Amino acid sequence: MAYTRRAFLTRVGQVGGFSAAFLSMRALGLTAHETEVSPAMADSGIGKGKSVVILGGGIAGLVAAYELGALGYYCTVLEARERPGGRNWTVRAGDKVVFTDGAVQTCEFDKEHYQNFGPARLPSTHKNMLGYCRKFGIRLEVEVNSSRSALLENDKVNGGRAVIQRQALNDTRGQVSELLGKCIRSGALDSEMTKEDTSRMFDFLRTYGPLDKTGRYVGSERAGYSVDPGAGEDAGVYSTPMSMSTLLTGNFWDGLLYEEAHDWQATMMQPVGGMDCIPYAFAERLGRVIQYGAPVTEIRKTATGVRVGYTQDGAAKTIEADFCFSAMPLSTLKKVRADLSAPFRKVVEESTYAGFYKVAWESRRFWEQDYNIYGGLEFVSEGCNPVWLPSWGLSTDRGVLVSGYDEAKGTPFGRMPLKEKFAASRRTVERLHPGHGKELEKPLYVGWEQIPWNEGSWIASYGPGQDGHESSEMVALGHSIGGKYANPGYETLLQPDGPIYFVGDHVSYLVGWQEGAALSSLRAIGMLNERVKATAA
Repeated sequence: MAYTRRAFLTRVGQVGGFSAAFLSMRALGLTAHETEVSPAMADSGIGKGKSVVILGGGIAGLVAAYELGALGYYCTVLEARERPGGRNWTVRAGDKVVFTDGAVQTCEFDKEHYQNFGPARLPSTHKNMLGYCRKFGIRLEVEVNSSRSALLENDKVNGGRAVIQRQALNDTRGQVSELLGKCIRSGALDSEMTKEDTSRMFDFLRTYGPLDKTGRYVGSERAGYSVDPGAGEDAGVYSTPMSMSTLLTGNFWDGLLYEEAHDWQATMMQPVGGMDCIPYAFAERLGRVIQYGAPVTEIRKTATGVRVGYTQDGAAKTIEADFCFSAMPLSTLKKVRADLSAPFRKVVEESTYAGFYKVAWESRRFWEQDYNIYGGLEFVSEGCNPVWLPSWGLSTDRGVLVSGYDEAKGTPFGRMPLKEKFAASRRTVERLHPGHGKELEKPLYVGWEQIPWNEGSWIASYGPGQDGHESSEMVALGHSIGGKYANPGYETLLQPDGPIYFVGDHVSYLVGWQEGAALSSLRAIGMLNERVKATAA
């Protein structure tokens, strides 16, 4: 059942009140200042005299504390780590990566080098996160998510030698255009197209292919050159086109089409100096609102709100508040003694999380210096996909690349010892750039399934048969089938359990994205405001 925007906003209003509807309008681009973040629309000081304890200092928790504080609520954030950000984690020289089994790696990158092991890009569609960057004065730079100069490799074609994305993409367009042109000329589409449309289609294919005057694809400057053009009479020589059969065998589609996804744009943004500039900007403004080194041990409902137990500096402590925003991953929440109602407890206990990883290496920038590739993703048929080339520090001598950003949980790669993981990651780079695997140094592996206080990268399932969301559309509050949510576990988390509200990217349709975390908190704030307003009336 398709929903109009009007129906969607009506449903949001029914769930979260006017404030939530306003915030959703802004997320959908229906308000004037799309990237100007402001507190949830509510009466000034609506939260005065009310307290909220926020469990977790990731993006959802930080947004909640910042916006609730602006409305007069007294907030306390309990964060288990000694830093803000949660999965927003930038690792630099001297930082330690500690696993749940006690294994420790120490980052040995050069000074000023870093790797974002959590979120690493901001699409233009993520208006709230970009708005916070603007509001806090966080400088942004381009993140090159896709480069036509990047490489694709499949053992079954081209003798296993990598091909340039530019050629694979444009040869595909050319070969498909030539085939379509042949179909039209043979009359196969006469029942589908008028004579006038047929003529216009040929004009289109000659441009899109591009095809020559005979309707053939013979290569083009778009696909690149085997001999580059130069000065004088040196016109260059087009690369010999790959056949349609070769392209189909190569199966390069994932590496060619990912940038067409709504939130995987060819060029995105990133904070200058590391993604953790965002949580640290929040933390600077929140100050002592955030209590670090304070893992939650217990959540209890009381006659007036909630009581939360936690430890800090080796001592057991408690805090009472009128309301609670749980911004912890469900993988962590399920280990806490929590006074949750049966439906909520069921979702928490049955939820499962993915276990994505990243392997980062420091190296001479051979991809720039020897191949003229500046940023973007590269793919192999077998190995640690993708190879992610950095967009910061362009044209400097050395940099940090990623060779492998994928699921490790339950996979042969995930079961490998760390030394073998590094070897597999190195081999991937060698397949794309022969002779350069040996240049990779100072490896660092982060597998989110093994990171304390996360034990997973993002939600994979809310319960049996209830997969995590993969859609990037900002319609989590109104997505339904036949008037009911398609995912009962997800629907449960959209409601408060008494004084406890659930926030985080797992309460959004932007799972794994900071924007989803922010939107979930803004939505919950709208619901809380309406509740406070109703009780005060």
